[in-house]
Amino acid sequence: MAIGLSTYAYFWRLSERVPAPMGLDAMLENTAELGGKVFQICDYAPIESLSAEGLEKLRQRAEALDVVLELGTRGLKADHLGRYLQLARALDAKILRSMFNSPDSRPTLDEAQQQLAQILPEFERHEIALCIETYEQVPTASNLAVVKHFNSPWLGICLDPANCVAALETPKEVISSTAPYVLNLHVKDFAFSRRDGWVGFTFAGCPMGEGLLDYDAMVAEVQPDARGINQIIEHWLPWQEDADATCAMEDAWTRHNLEFLLARQAAR
Repeated sequence: MAIGLSTYAYFWRLSERVPAPMGLDAMLENTAELGGKVFQICDYAPIESLSAEGLEKLRQRAEALDVVLELGTRGLKADHLGRYLQLARALDAKILRSMFNSPDSRPTLDEAQQQLAQILPEFERHEIALCIETYEQVPTASNLAVVKHFNSPWLGICLDPANCVAALETPKEVISSTAPYVLNLHVKDFAFSRRDGWVGFTFAGCPMGEGLLDYDAMVAEVQPDARGINQIIEHWLPWQEDADATCAMEDAWTRHNLEFLLARQAAR
């Protein structure tokens, strides 16, 4: 089991809102520098334009840094997942995270099963796990229904209990229902804060240990160490007053959260 970072831990630092956006090489190097052992390239469109040579160079650099690569995208269309399966193979990534919906597709449960029936055998043949993430746009029960329908060790859940709060699903119930089927774990803490004038709330991220995520309970239920499930750190960091302040805080959260998880792992 490895603990590491996602491109979502660099959400602002890789964005066009900062003067010098980080590239994949810089994020990978930073992951290794901070002690992360896995780096998930998630919802990062430029990965699709890398040449075969570029993909091989990235794979070799990750191997030299002793960092495992994972991949993430959105949608369940068979042709799209097939493309990302090829990218995963080129990067020697054994995990592909995806989600029900994409910008051009919102499948019904039956349609999702039909699409997966076309491509899942290829994932099984190459022994790459396809992990469907829990999030507010699709009931957790639907994610589970698809996974249970195929009953394949190469199709499971990417658990992110923070996402489901917006659908009024509690983290505790999402963790409990999905735990036996989890193959990948997204970790971020979160909290509610009152808006100005006490009119409503903001639901946003916070440093690990300061919010509502009961991390220790989640780990006890999912048992990532015993089951070989990687833990991937993400952030929900609101934009600060300017790019410098935002990047500095994102870096601080990244360091803190990775240290938090590694310390918890060492203590178990």
